[in-house]
Amino acid sequence: MSGRAQALVRLVVSPPLRLRITLAATIGMAVILVTLSLFVYGRLRAELVKALDAGLQARASAVAGAIGQTGSVTQVLADRPDGQVTITTQILTPAGRILAHAGATRPRLPAGFARDLSGPKFTQVAALGATGPVRLYALPVNEGRPLVVVAAGTLTNMDRTLRSLELLLLLGGSAALVLASAVAFVMTGAALRPMERMRSEAAAISVTDPTMRLPVPGTRDEVARLGETLNSLLDRLQAALERERRLLDDASHELRTPLSALKAELDLALSRERPAAELEMALRSASEETNRLTRLAQDLLVLSRSRAGGLAIHRVNIDLSELLKRACGRHQPKAAQVGCRIDCQVPAVCLPADPMRLTQAIDNLLDNAVRYSSGNDSGGDPGGGTIDVRAEVDAATVTIGISNPGPGFPADIIDRAFEPFTSSGQPGAGLGLAIVRAVARAHGGWATAANVPDGACVTMTLMRDQRRS
Repeated sequence: MSGRAQALVRLVVSPPLRLRITLAATIGMAVILVTLSLFVYGRLRAELVKALDAGLQARASAVAGAIGQTGSVTQVLADRPDGQVTITTQILTPAGRILAHAGATRPRLPAGFARDLSGPKFTQVAALGATGPVRLYALPVNEGRPLVVVAAGTLTNMDRTLRSLELLLLLGGSAALVLASAVAFVMTGAALRPMERMRSEAAAISVTDPTMRLPVPGTRDEVARLGETLNSLLDRLQAALERERRLLDDASHELRTPLSALKAELDLALSRERPAAELEMALRSASEETNRLTRLAQDLLVLSRSRAGGLAIHRVNIDLSELLKRACGRHQPKAAQVGCRIDCQVPAVCLPADPMRLTQAIDNLLDNAVRYSSGNDSGGDPGGGTIDVRAEVDAATVTIGISNPGPGFPADIIDRAFEPFTSSGQPGAGLGLAIVRAVARAHGGWATAANVPDGACVTMTLMRDQRRS
C-alpha cells in the first residue's frame, strides 16, 4: 500500500481532532436546521389551512344566513374571492342534488355525503377544474327544508407557497450549514492552536534540558489549565529526576570509598610477601569493607523497591517486646563504648509485621542513636547518657520511639533527615533513616524526627491492621 493510501486510511479510521470537532458541529447544526425547517414548514402549513378554513366557514355561514333571510336558493350565491383563494359555493339537497352552484371548481363529493352529514364538517376531495385537491366545508341548514351549504377552496396557492418555502429552506439551510462548518473549522483550529504549540514544545523537551516548559495561553480556559497541569507534572518529573541523579551520584560516591579501600588492602597484601599475621589483618579489613558494601547494596535495594512501590513485606505475628530487647542487646556493647546505656521499656504486644524488615529498621535507629549520642560527640567525653527505647500502643497503631542524648539534628538537615544520603558528618552512607521511613510506609505507617531537650528522638509508627497497610 502506498504512502498516500495509508494516509487516507488513517484519515478515515482516525481523523484529526479538528476534523472530528468540525464534523460533530456540522451534524449538530444540520439536526438543528432540519428540526427548525420542519417546525417552520409545519407551522406555516397549519396557519394557511387555518386561514382557508376560516374563509370557508365564513362563506358557508354567510350563505346559510342569506337563505334564511331571502328564502331563495338561487339568488344568495355569489363568487367572492377570499384573499388569494376563490371560494366555490354549492347548495345541495340531502340526496346530493345540486340546487345552486357558484365558482370555477366543482367538488366531487362522495356518494351519500350530504345524506350522512350530521353537523358541520371539513374535508378534502378532488374537484373538476382544479389541478389538485380542494378543501371544503359542509354546513347543514334547515330553513323550511333541509339543505347543505358546501364552500370549497383550492389548495393550489397554498401548495405553491409551501413549495417556495421548501426551496428557500433547502437553499438557505444548505448555505447556513456550509457557513457554519467553515466557521467551526476555523474556530476549532484557533482553539487548538495553543495545544499544537504545547505539543511541539513537549516534543522538544528532552532529558538533557528538563527545564523547558510548555507555553500557557493567558485565556484562563481549559487549554490554559491543561498547560498549567502539564507544567506542574514536568516540575515533579524534573524534581524526581534530580533526586534520582543525586541518589545515583551519592550511591556512586559511597560505593567508591569501600571499593577503593578494599582494592588498596588487597594490592598492599599482594605487593610483597608478608607474614601470616599481616595477611590475616589485611583479609579482616577487606572483609569489613565487603560487609560495608553488602549492607550498602542491601539498603540501596530496599530504597529502590520502596520508591517503585514494591517493597514486599511478609507479616507474621511477632512479640514486639522480645524483638526490641534482642536489638537493644546487640547494640549494648557499642553503647557502652561511647559511655551510654540502652534502656528498653516496651509493653508486651503482639504485632503483625515483617520481622526481618522491622529488625533492619530498629537496628538502623539504634545504630544512629549510639553514633550520635553525647559520648560520641566530636571532642566530647563519655557522658553516661541513656538511650531510651519506648513503645506506645493503641487500637490502630504501634509507635516505637528511640531518643538519645546529644546535640540533636542540625537545623539544616532536620527537615530532610529521612532523605537518602543525608548525614551530619559522621561516618556512614546516610541511608539509615531512609530505610526506617521505607519500612514504616510498607507497614502503612510513617516516621518522624525531632529534637528534644538534650538530644533527638526518632519515632516509627506502624499500623496494627494489615488491611490498612
